[in-house]
Amino acid sequence: MLKFLASGKVKDIYDLEDGNLLFLFSDRVSAYDVKFKEEIPKKGEILCRFAEFWFDKIDVPNHFVRNESKIGIIVKKMEMLPIECVVRGYFYGSLSGRWKKGEISLPENSDTRLAAKLPIPIFDPTTKSTHDIPIDKKMALEMNIVSDEEFEWLSKTSIEIYNKMASIADSAGFILADLKLEFGKLDGKIILGDSIGPDEYRLWPKESYSVGKTQEAYDKQLLRDWLTENGYQKQFDDARTKGEDPVAPSIPEELIKKITERYVAAYARFSSQ
Repeated sequence: MLKFLASGKVKDIYDLEDGNLLFLFSDRVSAYDVKFKEEIPKKGEILCRFAEFWFDKIDVPNHFVRNESKIGIIVKKMEMLPIECVVRGYFYGSLSGRWKKGEISLPENSDTRLAAKLPIPIFDPTTKSTHDIPIDKKMALEMNIVSDEEFEWLSKTSIEIYNKMASIADSAGFILADLKLEFGKLDGKIILGDSIGPDEYRLWPKESYSVGKTQEAYDKQLLRDWLTENGYQKQFDDARTKGEDPVAPSIPEELIKKITERYVAAYARFSSQ
C-alpha cells in the first residue's frame, strides 16, 4: 500500500509501510532554490537510471533495494543526517567566490585559475535546509549536526566515493568536478542515501576541458549558467533580501532541449562502459 509522504524539488516520496520507500523521479527542475514551471523531458528517467547505476558501482553500504520502473526505485527507510556532504575536486562554482572572500582555505599549492584541478579533493559540507550554508567541522559540532567521529567518517567516505566516481567518469570521457552526497542512519549505522545523478554533481566532457574558462556542462549547471548570464541569479538574491519569493523566469525551449540531450548523452556514455 502506498502512502504519500512528500514532494521534493525532483522526487515524490511514498511510504510502502514495509520498511521501504518508493522514490518517483519527475521531470521537474530547480536552480538557486527556485522551482520552474517548465519541465525537462526524460530528466526523471535519466536520474532514476543514474541512481541505480551509481548505487551498483559504489562499494559503500547504501539504501538502494531495487529498481521499480523507469522513473522509480525502492530504497530502505532511514533517518537522514542533516548535512549535505559536498566534495570538490576542481576550483569552480561557489568555491571560487568563497575563496576570494577569504571564507575557505584551499590545499597548499592550489591553482586558482577557474576550473583548475585541486591538488586533492576537499570535503566542503553544508547544512541541509532551504538555503544551504557552508559549514566546517567546528560549526557542525557546535550546531549538533553530527558527532566528531561521524564528521570524520563522512569526510573520509565522501572523498573515497568521489575518487571512485571520478575514475568511472574518466573512463566514460568525463571529468567529475564536484559531488553532493547524503547519508542517513539505519540500525545505528551510517549508510549512503538519497540519489546520485546530474542534479548532484558537475560533469564536464574531457575533450572540451580547458583551465581558465567556463566549462561545457552535462548537468544542471546548464540552467544555472543561463540564469547567471541573464541576471536572474542577482534578481533572486535581491528578492530574498527584500523578504520576497523569487519569481522564476520561463526557460527557453532550446535550453530545455539541450538539457535533455546532455542528460541522455551522459547516461549513454556511462552505461556503455
